[in-house]
Amino acid sequence: MSVVYDCSKRESRADGLSAAAGAVRSSRLVVLPTDTVYGIGADAFDAGAVQALLRAKNRGPDMPVGVLVGSWSTVDGLVLGVPPQARALIEAFWPGDLSIVLPHAPSLQWNLGDARGTVMLRMPLHPVALELLRDVGPMAVSSANVSGRPPASTAQEAQEQLGDSVAVYLDGGSSGEAVASSIVDLTGTEPVVLREGAVGKDAIAEVLGVPAESLA
Repeated sequence: MSVVYDCSKRESRADGLSAAAGAVRSSRLVVLPTDTVYGIGADAFDAGAVQALLRAKNRGPDMPVGVLVGSWSTVDGLVLGVPPQARALIEAFWPGDLSIVLPHAPSLQWNLGDARGTVMLRMPLHPVALELLRDVGPMAVSSANVSGRPPASTAQEAQEQLGDSVAVYLDGGSSGEAVASSIVDLTGTEPVVLREGAVGKDAIAEVLGVPAESLA
């Protein structure tokens, strides 16, 4: 049975964050607000929980799950290295709505799908998400919707799609217009924008010091 917590109220928010942290640590799923759309999340290092997340979304491993972090420094332990371009993007846009794809550290015991040795990382600009992430550590998070259906901009919309497959819903109010994060791939010799979302290509190009047309 799912439980919904109203995070606009201090006591309910504290109870919700505690319940969400307990759910994550016991291999269950949570829905959390972010600065883009609502996300469905699990412990990034719990392969069974990540598989449950994919099942809840009716999605296969061919679409790997990204990872949300609660601080800049967390990234250093998750990837092979943080190149200057990644540092520049992190400093310019985190916390915020830019996701960065980097080669992950080979020592990590996780299974986020068919990511081919890479991981997509983001630090969200939302106080509820950040508080949870700083408590439980990196979380595998995808948009809180069934694959092929619109992403949820409210906890209610997420619950209508995901139901009792999620243990805890953290209701942080409406996220507004459902705009996904932008995605920059830094795994090759040149940066590539895989998805232009909330952060425009021109802004990314300016930080990287490259022509916007080179990011296609």
